[in-house]
Amino acid sequence: MTIWKLLEMLKFYARFEISEETGDPLTDHDMTQLHYTKITSLQKAAFAKFPDLRSFALANVASVDTREALYRHFGTLSQEKLRSIATYLNLVPPKEREVDENWYRLDLGFLRELLISRHERRASQLEELNEMPLYPTEEVVWNESIVPTEYFSGEGCLALPKLNLQFLTLHDYLLRNFNLFRLESTYEIRQDIEDSVSRLSPWRAEDGGVYYGGWARMAQPITQFAVVEVAKPNIGENRPSRVRADVTVNLSVRKEIKAEWENLRKHDVCFLISIKPPNTIGTKYSHKLPFVPQVGLTTVRGCEIEGMLDSNGRVIEDGPEPRPVLPGENRTYRVWLDSNQYRIDMDNASHGREDVYEGFNIIMRRKPKENNFKAVLETIRELMNTECVVPDWLHNIILGYGDPGAAQYARMPDEIAVMDFNDTFLDIDHLRASFPGYEIKVEITEEEKLVRPFRLTFEEVLCKQNNQSDRKVIMVEPHVPPSRGPYKANEPKRNQIPFTPTQVEAIRAGMQPGLTLVVGPPGTGKTDVAVQIISNLYHNFPNQRTLIVTHSNQALNQLFEKIMALDIDERHLLRLGHGEEALETEKDFSRYGRVNYVLAKRLDLLMEVQRLQESLNVKGDVAYTCETAGHFFMYQILTRWERFNGRIKQRSGSNPSPNMVSQEFPFHKFFDNAPQPLFKERSYSEDMEIAQGCFRYVERMFAQLEEFRAFELLRSGLDRSKYLLVKEAKVIAMTCTHAALKRRELVDMGFKYDNILMEESAQILEIETFIPLLLQNPQDGYNRLKRWIMIGDHHQLPPVIKNMAFQKYSNMEQSLFARFVRLGVPTVDLDGQGRARPSICNLYNWRYKKLGNLCHVERSPEYLIANAGFLFDFQLINVEDFNGVGESEPSAYFYQNLAEAEYCVAVFMYMRLLGYPADKISILTTYNGQKHLIRDVINIRCANNPLIGRPNKVTTVDKYQGQQNDYILLSLVKTRAVGHLRDVRRLVVAMSRARLGLYVFARVALFKNCFELTPAFDQLMQRPLKLHILPSEMYPAQRLNESLAASVNLLPEAVVIEDMPQMAKFVYDYYMDKVSTMKAQTHGAKQWQEPGTTGRIASPTHHISAHPGADDDTDDEDEQARIQLSDDCADEKKLSGDVEKPKPIQNLLEESTDDHSSASPEK
Repeated sequence: MTIWKLLEMLKFYARFEISEETGDPLTDHDMTQLHYTKITSLQKAAFAKFPDLRSFALANVASVDTREALYRHFGTLSQEKLRSIATYLNLVPPKEREVDENWYRLDLGFLRELLISRHERRASQLEELNEMPLYPTEEVVWNESIVPTEYFSGEGCLALPKLNLQFLTLHDYLLRNFNLFRLESTYEIRQDIEDSVSRLSPWRAEDGGVYYGGWARMAQPITQFAVVEVAKPNIGENRPSRVRADVTVNLSVRKEIKAEWENLRKHDVCFLISIKPPNTIGTKYSHKLPFVPQVGLTTVRGCEIEGMLDSNGRVIEDGPEPRPVLPGENRTYRVWLDSNQYRIDMDNASHGREDVYEGFNIIMRRKPKENNFKAVLETIRELMNTECVVPDWLHNIILGYGDPGAAQYARMPDEIAVMDFNDTFLDIDHLRASFPGYEIKVEITEEEKLVRPFRLTFEEVLCKQNNQSDRKVIMVEPHVPPSRGPYKANEPKRNQIPFTPTQVEAIRAGMQPGLTLVVGPPGTGKTDVAVQIISNLYHNFPNQRTLIVTHSNQALNQLFEKIMALDIDERHLLRLGHGEEALETEKDFSRYGRVNYVLAKRLDLLMEVQRLQESLNVKGDVAYTCETAGHFFMYQILTRWERFNGRIKQRSGSNPSPNMVSQEFPFHKFFDNAPQPLFKERSYSEDMEIAQGCFRYVERMFAQLEEFRAFELLRSGLDRSKYLLVKEAKVIAMTCTHAALKRRELVDMGFKYDNILMEESAQILEIETFIPLLLQNPQDGYNRLKRWIMIGDHHQLPPVIKNMAFQKYSNMEQSLFARFVRLGVPTVDLDGQGRARPSICNLYNWRYKKLGNLCHVERSPEYLIANAGFLFDFQLINVEDFNGVGESEPSAYFYQNLAEAEYCVAVFMYMRLLGYPADKISILTTYNGQKHLIRDVINIRCANNPLIGRPNKVTTVDKYQGQQNDYILLSLVKTRAVGHLRDVRRLVVAMSRARLGLYVFARVALFKNCFELTPAFDQLMQRPLKLHILPSEMYPAQRLNESLAASVNLLPEAVVIEDMPQMAKFVYDYYMDKVSTMKAQTHGAKQWQEPGTTGRIASPTHHISAHPGADDDTDDEDEQARIQLSDDCADEKKLSGDVEKPKPIQNLLEESTDDHSSASPEK
């Protein structure tokens, strides 16, 4: 099977749509013309030289260019005749050169295949792609040669496309990404189907039907299924234009699960499954055995939700109105089936095969976050059907050809010599320090005038444009921005960050046209640089629009919150997607939120216009609409202002009086609510500037109303939101997934943008990085994109690819950012970190070219003070086996280490008893199994204890990338083999999450011998490998954080913890001492349970991904839901009076094993 697939790939690329002479891409039309040229040359040769092929020579092309027709004409010819034809066409050398060129074959089979394959009609790859069903079927999902399992060893060859450094054409680039994205999605769907159907435990009932012994949150048995519409094909197509079906399920489940099913939205993807279980009732299922034979799965088909039907059989539309309350438990969904797949299935049924649409008995839904694969595939397919216009300066770099530095700003023909850096620099000294190697020239000598904002002229750019020798000179011109009005709120917000020289270089590169790559190690201010670039572009190019794209909603919200703190008018900010709810602001930056803001702002401005009208004693209703306000401005305000300017000019003369401006100013009464006195009457020029600022305030008010006038003419919320997106917003933010999902909608709307800034670029898939370049239609055949700024860190973890074969063999984990770096595209490397103590930074800064510390991490009090209760600010703690057990594996890849879990939780409890805030502590681990175990231990030991509670987060290192906390407890789990911490990128992320304290729990004997980890572990092992604590210190400490040598002096005072049971006993005793003085506070709390005891570690009953970044349970909302559920149960016990009264602490070694919660997240 694999060999056949590899041959298919070879055949495809041998006929790929590319010119063999120039390397230019060829369209379907070009390929058709080439085919006609080849076959007509064969016909001419047959006509001229081979009379017995006359019927072939005179036939029309369409009748002879198929493999069957060619075989009819050439299959009967002799080897000699075939060789003479091939020689005439120069496909094989003539006989006289046979001795010199003996590398070719001349046998009958080869010559016949040579002529037929060269001249047969080529199947259009695009047509095949357009007819391909986008939903995977059972034939693909469990086909190991197409979708290998995650246990891929790395040996052998697979028939999979690869993402390398270079690609033939954009079509080739998109096709490889399309195929890999489809296969990776199929693998994830396989995991979900196996998990959901296994939970249902389907058995064969006595009557031959299906009996379900379990239940699943994401799947329900189908009670009724019917295809209700098969629409006629569109002209030129052979598939139905639409296929709709009704699916009925019985939702007699818990209230919250029923609500999830009822809230399925339009376009959500579900899967229809047919099973015929071979096993009788009571048979146990094993996730270690093959899945399909166990459950008897026969069919899988995808469908898309149109909506739930009401009691009258009509689809309930999504909208602001409340959904109708439906009686009973039965719910019917109208779904769209895949038309291509339906045609294939009906063709098979007509040839005697089973009708698959009669046997569906399970419907499965998926989590919305993971269920966007169909929309992304449709977007890629759509791009392949349109002419992709990438900017000329980017085209070759994306394909991996030419000079990788050609798109750097210094090499671009339109480099800008004069730029306003706005509030980037705090003062002139900061500016001078930001450009080492440049001569800074300032023409103004008065010190009080040397204040920001600064306009910079780079003479080297002017010299380059005039073909003169380079001069490293920057001309600095401070300028005073015009006053916006007399109110405090009119003063612009200013940047307060003292950017480093490399950050300033990154900002300068981002402001210039071209491609900018910024490598940002942990804690180097990537987000601050991004925000300053956006602000500077907004002020330098007010007519340009900037698109912000990130990998996650969390990163996008962090970026957006910082943008809101800068001097950008909030009416120009827009946040698309479903993450805006998490913004830490009362303002709504979604599309409809911005529309409401504009409408509310319009009313406020019209009230101001009315106040202005009353202050001038003008009659009439001028503040009724934006249009009437515009007339009022033109005929009343402008005339008064012009009259004022005329009088001032008449009276000014050679010695204008200081109070003249105040006497003539026409809007005194309107500005009564401004800080008084409005005019200082000290000098004419100062008062004139105040008057002009006041008029600018009035003018800006009417300019905004003119912008808002369209919102009066557009009546529907949808039209208003589209206008806002296309015309009003200047800074638009979305995730890469949203861009992929909504591309067609944005393009159809006429969305336009000039600049793209991508944060977390190294975590975004190749294709999801590429799609945002093409969210707009080209203008006159050109892409209007001027800047592409990518900010990321390829030394940290790449995109999450769950399947190891796709991740490693196909290199699907390579981001476009990492590929550009590998190609040699110039980068700006940020070199000053401001997150961690210098000692902790040393654990990972060896991975970067040059990573130093910002001054505040060396001088700020919080970095100078030691960690209370700990002798060292970071430490590697050796953890040996507990009760003879180290690492355990209840199921494949579900790695756990009870000793490390208990040790981590004991140290967390110790920190809480010292007074450390819980939200400043996070517990990280490298495996999903350990994460579940630590959560279980916390639930048992301390979750509901008011003195301790839960840490800020318990999650995997992979999921915590991009986040940080003051204190990190890290469990490395493995005791037999190093595992995937061998990937240095994961080590860098693990070591760089902590600001003030890092405590690593691991089997030292294993990790110290791993070559890849040596630079970090050599430093960790310079300190004692047993935990040293100072229990007499309370948080916050007064002791200074000393060097390693100085800390040794405190060794006599420290308590050395030999192993986990000792730490558990110590915390237990320490807690009891504390409780004895705080009985009143602890009364009624959850019974304390002594750490260091083992319960039964349950094996998960469902599939757990091998990839630590792929477990769904780590998502914030899932963790919060889990915590809420636990808290709700505790509250119910309190209300019912079931809370146990405090008893003396008992040794939990006799604890019932049933008390230990399962590692399965749904239990």
